[in-house]
Amino acid sequence: MSDLAKKSIKEKGLPLIEEPKTKLPLYISLRELSLRYHFGTAKIQTFFEGLKEGKVYMTRCRKCDEKFFPPQADCPKCLESDMEWIPLSGEGELLTCTMITVKPSTFAHYDNYIVGIAQMKEGVRVLAWLQIDDPRKIKPKMKVRLTTVRREPEHFITYEFAPM
Repeated sequence: MSDLAKKSIKEKGLPLIEEPKTKLPLYISLRELSLRYHFGTAKIQTFFEGLKEGKVYMTRCRKCDEKFFPPQADCPKCLESDMEWIPLSGEGELLTCTMITVKPSTFAHYDNYIVGIAQMKEGVRVLAWLQIDDPRKIKPKMKVRLTTVRREPEHFITYEFAPM
């Protein structure tokens, strides 16, 4: 909490500060919020099984031909549920990337990391970590390969980019 917020709370006796732009009061929670969520994956279980097999899947709606990554069980365009599972070739072109130096607390144990968005050969865009030994080697439109990896220390399988 900022010194200004602490001062305001001390003066007013309430956890309120003034929003700089609108000058309206804002409530400030004094407690850190820890959020853990669970959601069902039965309809997209093919995606997770694919990761275990070293494959990354996208989905394509059989009715309207819309493609999705991350995979979706239902098409938001035509509202159908007839989806085809397609393994990605892994071939992509890096569109943009950024180095993450200020991390959420749950990622604080990682060194600085790079996330990028790549246009995949199949027509979908994928957001993933980019593993590269020297960030100076990153070039516009560089070719990347999407692969599966085991992320440590959590021990789960995920996907990331590597230069080709």
